[in-house]
Amino acid sequence: MLLIRGGTVVTAETAHRADVLCDDARRIVAVGPDLEAPSGCDTLDAGGLLVMPGGIDPHTHMEMPFMGSVASEDFYTGTSAGVAGGTTTIIDFVIPEPGHSLLGAWKDWRRKAEKSVSDYSFHVAVTHWDEKVHEDMATLTRDCGVNSFKHFMAYKNALMVDDDVLLHSISRALELGALCNIHAENGDAVAYLQADLLKRGVTGPQAHPISRPPSVEGEAAQRVIAIAGLLGAPIYIVHVSTEEAAAAIAAARARGQRVYGEVLAQHLVIDDSVYADPNWLGAAQHVMSPPFRPKHHQKALWAGLASGQLQTTATDHCCFCAGQKEQGLNDFTKIPNGTPGIEDRMSVLWHHGVRTGKLTPQEFVAITSTNTAKIFNIHPRKGSVSAGADADLVLWDPQASRTVSAKTHHQNVDYNIYEGMTLTGLARYTISGGKIAWADNDLRVTRGAGRYVERPCFSPDMQAAIHRKSTP
Repeated sequence: MLLIRGGTVVTAETAHRADVLCDDARRIVAVGPDLEAPSGCDTLDAGGLLVMPGGIDPHTHMEMPFMGSVASEDFYTGTSAGVAGGTTTIIDFVIPEPGHSLLGAWKDWRRKAEKSVSDYSFHVAVTHWDEKVHEDMATLTRDCGVNSFKHFMAYKNALMVDDDVLLHSISRALELGALCNIHAENGDAVAYLQADLLKRGVTGPQAHPISRPPSVEGEAAQRVIAIAGLLGAPIYIVHVSTEEAAAAIAAARARGQRVYGEVLAQHLVIDDSVYADPNWLGAAQHVMSPPFRPKHHQKALWAGLASGQLQTTATDHCCFCAGQKEQGLNDFTKIPNGTPGIEDRMSVLWHHGVRTGKLTPQEFVAITSTNTAKIFNIHPRKGSVSAGADADLVLWDPQASRTVSAKTHHQNVDYNIYEGMTLTGLARYTISGGKIAWADNDLRVTRGAGRYVERPCFSPDMQAAIHRKSTP
């Protein structure tokens, strides 16, 4: 057993001084002042620290095959890096090849993830539509603990689905009580702009944001919101990066639609000036989709988080090293899309959010953990500091600082997009499953200690949406 003594417990609602007792069954058994230590119990002094729910990153891509390569981060190194930054649960993406079985892909990802050091779960992508997809969605929700399905409106001739697939899949998910995730970019427009740029001889990474302007994200967000509204289905839009998409979500919510928006930490603090780097590799390392935007979009994203119109933060952690990025040396469309970030998300949000007054500590907990747990129906098991919850905690030092560097990070990638940034606010201790997995720069993880988290369908929000749809 482990007794965490003397800290300030911060949840999405409150902050109060309390001790936290964790048992050997990976659960919190008591929260309160001056708890008595059971015989043989280990004690951890949390004096001066904030005790918060462990971070949940709802958007990662560990060892993902993509664009002719495979992401360099696997489930062991990726979850280890997450623990070092205070993240104790990830929701990764199962990506079936077009035409292949969703259930078969889920089984492949389960095998890959067995090496995880902390807990994990999966969204499953729908990349085409046929009767087998219809059947697999039922099997995944009924037997496999999946309650969310991903759809790409981008990556034409690869992962992109059209409106017909969206209509069938979102409707089927609603029937099953599952939530649909959407990558909102107009893939046809992107493909057209990419071809035009290459035809004009613009081949470097500076072309990447030009081929994916904010309007293609705004249009796609508006379109999928309209489709979901037609069906009466909630949806979750991933990596919102523009004021246009944020405004579309806010307008939909004002109409009573259940639309959720996710923001990447990197989009909040990095802008499109990175693509002007005269060093080809320096610019290419920032190639991700959606791309980094002009700085004024950041204001809308922060405002969305503070107002509650945007609910979660993630990383889209998808790592490709220098040699992999160089696959697109003469053609920017062949640069594997993705950046790292799982280790730094929480510190970035604390430093640039809480310390600047954009967020309260309680809002920080909400957007890094609790809201994700609620949306994906694993609360209060996750995202909570309460008796019966999983003993996944981060002991946070709000005053300690560190300077980010690829030389010292734990991510399995040879660069860091926050390189040289000094951040105040960091994880002193990370508790995963009731065990100390990170102790003040000492990584104490166990390969395979992570558990697969089944997520039941028919969350309270989903039940409300179904009831509303059925009410005359």
